[in-house]
Amino acid sequence: MDDPFARVAAREARPAGLGRRFGARLVDLVLTLAVGAGAAVPFVGKTVDHIEAKVDAVEQAGVTQRVWLIDGTTGGYLALVLGVLLVFGLLYEVWPTARWGRTLGKKLFGVSVVNIEGHEKPAFTKSLLRWLVYGVLGVLVVGVVNLLWCFVDRPWRQCWHDKVAGTFVAKGGPDAGELRL
Repeated sequence: MDDPFARVAAREARPAGLGRRFGARLVDLVLTLAVGAGAAVPFVGKTVDHIEAKVDAVEQAGVTQRVWLIDGTTGGYLALVLGVLLVFGLLYEVWPTARWGRTLGKKLFGVSVVNIEGHEKPAFTKSLLRWLVYGVLGVLVVGVVNLLWCFVDRPWRQCWHDKVAGTFVAKGGPDAGELRL
């Protein structure tokens, strides 16, 4: 017999377990770090040579002078690597979250990002806002507090980037097609 109340209860999103969320974030982090490392590797030798040349020039001049590690050359390399990470983040985090409610890591661990109201996948702007807040807090080194916040937050176990975007990480997903590990 078809029970309308059971159908509604089955559709309601529930917060995902912390283990699943951690596993999903770990997969996403490893992929992001691999892309960042891949973008940075070609510049490592050039950067070392450039800095050594600057230090050698100061030593040959026989003066005491401050040698900056980031200058026009190394800053350009850094900007290229950050640009690659920005594009990757948009293509890997923002777009899939807006399109399907999940990244590869979230798909593997059977979780998804949904709006607090309506429990649907977030729009592109909310996905972008969520990712930007996560990234900025990570760079400011309060990202750890941001991520640990979900341990004490109730009832949705939201991190700060979820609170700003009005989202939470739910068990299952819009298509409920999760890969069992």
